[in-house]
Amino acid sequence: MDFEKVKSIVSDIKEKQPEIDRVMFVGCGASMADLYPGYYFVSHESTKLLSSIHTANEFNYDTPKGVGEHTIVITASLGGTTPESVAATKKARELGTHLITLSMADDSPIIKETEYKVIHGFHENYAAKTEKMSYCLAFAIEIVKQFEGYQFYDEAVAAFQGMPDLIENAVKSVGPSAKEFGEKYKDEKKIFVLSSGASLGVAYSTASFLFMEMQWIAAPTVHSGEYFHGPFELTEKDAPYLLFMNDGSTRHLDARALTFLQRFDAQVTNIDAKDYGLNEVAGENVIDYFNPLIHTGVMRVYAEELAKARKHPLTKRRYMWKLTY
Repeated sequence: MDFEKVKSIVSDIKEKQPEIDRVMFVGCGASMADLYPGYYFVSHESTKLLSSIHTANEFNYDTPKGVGEHTIVITASLGGTTPESVAATKKARELGTHLITLSMADDSPIIKETEYKVIHGFHENYAAKTEKMSYCLAFAIEIVKQFEGYQFYDEAVAAFQGMPDLIENAVKSVGPSAKEFGEKYKDEKKIFVLSSGASLGVAYSTASFLFMEMQWIAAPTVHSGEYFHGPFELTEKDAPYLLFMNDGSTRHLDARALTFLQRFDAQVTNIDAKDYGLNEVAGENVIDYFNPLIHTGVMRVYAEELAKARKHPLTKRRYMWKLTY
């Protein structure tokens, strides 16, 4: 990841507009989920900036009031062709916002509509699959730092530097557990997915895209803190659950849910950030925001093994790329 580019873009925005009051994150599907940690950071660490996250077409058709020259908008699309996200990027530019767009495709339609483009990797390795998310989080941290100050900035930068190797080492170690996951869940028609904190976006992405889109498995997403306020009534012996356990402030929420699931003998797979040494690269003041990166990297291996066990490639679709809708 190019930290200097992140700094330069935010500095350029600040030079043009010294007073920013809002940071908005806009995308669709997995790209919107990748924006979630950035949104979560601003909403938790800033004392001055409003922060919100929007699916692109809601931004297009029900645009929040007050969006304009005092707003930074970050949009994203992996291939850069998602029509709703392209339209949202164009709309944000027309509204006079300071517009940053993340994509892996340099000549894509969404990049042509933006003010500041950032091209990220994806195919090179598992760490590269988290680059879009990493850039979004880096922009969120840089924005807060430059516009109001962030005392743990150096700690965050150190975490970014350590994450690629941590992810690559983690995925090398998860082969046996990922294969076990694939065999255990290959015949399931529904899997509940739980998490909390900044990794709620990973839970949503896993459920909606790796499971529902790519494997045609129904997958309700449940916030670990909300699990006890309704959803836990569906907990029973051998019911299939996937939990992304965080290391940091919201770990108690995840642990409480795990204890209850185990109490009633649910079938639980727990992907725990602590197991992969997240705290070795991310200090206690910033660790909350880096859980999604390790969860995303590890989960990709689990998804690949599930696809193999089901003989259902991750690229297989019924409707996407085949119909006009």
